[in-house]
Amino acid sequence: MTYPVADTRVTYAAGATEASAVVLHVEPLPDGRRAVLLDTTSAHPVDAGWPDQGADRAVLRTATVEIALLDCIVGATDGTSLHLGQQIPVPKGTEGWAFVVAHIVSSDAAVSVGDAVQVMVDAGVRARTSAGHTACHLASLALNLAVADRWKKQPRPDALGRPDFDGTAIDVSLIGENTSTDTYRLGKSLRKKGFITEGFDEALPSLTSAINATLADWVATDAAVHIDRAGDALTDRRYWVCDLPGAAARIPCGGTHASRLGELGRLRVTLGLHDVQGTSVLTMVTTAG
Repeated sequence: MTYPVADTRVTYAAGATEASAVVLHVEPLPDGRRAVLLDTTSAHPVDAGWPDQGADRAVLRTATVEIALLDCIVGATDGTSLHLGQQIPVPKGTEGWAFVVAHIVSSDAAVSVGDAVQVMVDAGVRARTSAGHTACHLASLALNLAVADRWKKQPRPDALGRPDFDGTAIDVSLIGENTSTDTYRLGKSLRKKGFITEGFDEALPSLTSAINATLADWVATDAAVHIDRAGDALTDRRYWVCDLPGAAARIPCGGTHASRLGELGRLRVTLGLHDVQGTSVLTMVTTAG
């Protein structure tokens, strides 16, 4: 069984929803499905390290059939076996390993090594998910600004030079269509880093208003958004870049995004504070449209 020797070339970072590709490898999986590895893809996969954005809805189109993707996952191979998702035993970029996009299809999918295929992504779902991801980055920066006066110590700065509450306290981030949900732990570890949690619950209404006002101002600029990338390989570094008023924000990100802030429409957040096993957890839901 022959495995790819190079990382999958990905085009979704540049906004592509279609790609011409060649099938390099097809492998049966323990659950009965099959993993199809291509030389190139426009389908965004779920990343093992930070699975905030899900897989694109897409199909593989051959000369004779159209095959629905059941999932799309980052994988890795050392030339002897294929590891998917959380089973990958080495960090990205490890020498001697190829990092690949595994297109998961049904067991009876008519696809073979050497086939020419078209990867066709649902452009509507992609656009809505991209809006949700861009909204997530903007909301995190606006949240950092709103709570900037709650630090007794100087934490690391965010992409705009402000105290990075989001990067310090984030627990889980999930991107959906025109939405994102981020959760932050306001526990002992965060307090040791200098964040003041006293009175946070009472401050939620004013924080929400401040964040939404900032987001409205930013969206009104219709600033351009683009992805800086070192190359087209799956493991090449990529950054979300947006020229916000007064400064350009640059955030490491492997996801897909809107091309301008005006595409987001009305952007709003809601904040909620909950107790989870004795730790206060802040939830921020961001909605675009």
